[in-house]
Amino acid sequence: MLFCSRGFRMNVIAKLGSENALYRLEKGKVTLTQMIPEFEAECQKVAADQGLSLPAQFSAQKLFSDIGQAEFNKPVLDAAAVLRRHGISTCVLANIWVDDTDQRDGVARILSVLESHFNLVVRSCYAGVRIPELDIFTSALEKLALKPQEAVWLDVDEESIKAAEGLGMTAVQVKDITEALKEIQKLTEIEVTGDLQPPSCDPENVSHGYVNIKPGVRIHYVDLGDGPPVLLCHGFPESWFSWRYQIPALANAGFRVLALDMKGYGDSTAPPEIEEYSQEQIMLGIPQVILVGHDWGGALVWNMAQFHSERVRAVASLNTPLFPVDPKTNPMEKLKAVPIFDYQIYFQKPGVAEAELEKNLERTFKLMFIASNETVSFLSGLFVASLDDPPRSAILSESALEYYVQQFTKSGFRGPLNWYRNGERNWRWMCSRPRGKASVLTVLPPVLQPERSRWSGLVCFCLKVPNLTRGHIEECGHWTQTERPAELNKILISWLKETHQKASIPVHPKL
Repeated sequence: MLFCSRGFRMNVIAKLGSENALYRLEKGKVTLTQMIPEFEAECQKVAADQGLSLPAQFSAQKLFSDIGQAEFNKPVLDAAAVLRRHGISTCVLANIWVDDTDQRDGVARILSVLESHFNLVVRSCYAGVRIPELDIFTSALEKLALKPQEAVWLDVDEESIKAAEGLGMTAVQVKDITEALKEIQKLTEIEVTGDLQPPSCDPENVSHGYVNIKPGVRIHYVDLGDGPPVLLCHGFPESWFSWRYQIPALANAGFRVLALDMKGYGDSTAPPEIEEYSQEQIMLGIPQVILVGHDWGGALVWNMAQFHSERVRAVASLNTPLFPVDPKTNPMEKLKAVPIFDYQIYFQKPGVAEAELEKNLERTFKLMFIASNETVSFLSGLFVASLDDPPRSAILSESALEYYVQQFTKSGFRGPLNWYRNGERNWRWMCSRPRGKASVLTVLPPVLQPERSRWSGLVCFCLKVPNLTRGHIEECGHWTQTERPAELNKILISWLKETHQKASIPVHPKL
């Protein structure tokens, strides 16, 4: 309607000057519930002065609640993520208010998304100044430790463009978002429109917590988002950080994401006893949840689905097929018969593999975390024929490498390797247990590619699982979460939404 349009609101503001109700709201002088009757009275006055009548259905409250339901421009959020990965600080200046209405969840959602995508969010209602006042620009520049000449301002509003340029900032007026992002690309020399890597979780800017699973043993986890819980379980030799590209994506899709440091890793307790890492002892400390696992984490979620089905809503396993328990055959004998599992035989004697892997942690992770088109030799030792100073893979950034080294400096490889030293103990326990059912998603390596043909016999096991959904990613190696994160996120989010829809559990995406 004409009277609810931005043009009419601007007309009201122009008539009433700087002390109009909207400006006072955006500067934090009044809350939204206090402002609404004032704003409606101002609109009535301006309309009467112009010989007009406001429609009967005119509602300032509805106008502001509709603003809270605004959709985000995803290309801009993606561009901000790319810039941050390249070390560029990003900031949003927002003319926004203290929302104390019953519909305030909309503004909360907007702020939550902005704060998770940008280094700094300056709210006018807290700063006491609004765009295009110069003080809000200078305040942001000070917080980012930038000079105006080092900053680029992006906006649709011509008045704010002039204000930014007056301070010495480079300004880009947005008329078409694609063209504006191309201009940002030229100015920063960073390709912000073609880099499809999802946003990554920063260890310094995410909530960390602990849960005691038994006396003397606690599990560290990272916690992001709101909604139905999804628990991420990593494998060997990883960390909660292995899920860095999945955590923000799943949180934005409407889930509470809990990414664990599995027992023996990172900031979780690392008892030295081998039996502490048996599947019988790996308790998770949460009533009921959806589990997503990779590698050893995948084996764990399969076992949770079979042996603790009352604790599991559904499970997803990446790169780890279901190995059915054969009561007649000791699993260690099976391992010896399959050459690709020779490394697991090498891991059995305590102290041997630890010495090799801990000797040079940086080298270890460079050789471990490689893409599908890269190779490394595993012989009698794990890396005996490998380079002393191997190149770093494209799937392992320098900062990620530093984080893994820092994490494994804490407790070493004893705990992680102990997971491999419980084969017979796990087998005997699983043979003694009844099995349940749960919905399952499995994402496995390609079956038909010659170099992956060794998996074909294992995939058949998964085909016998009830309630099974299969995902498939071409040209991807073992480290699915980091080599093909966008494709994996799409598969996981689709499956999670479908699983919750079937159970009539509401999910509320942020984006």
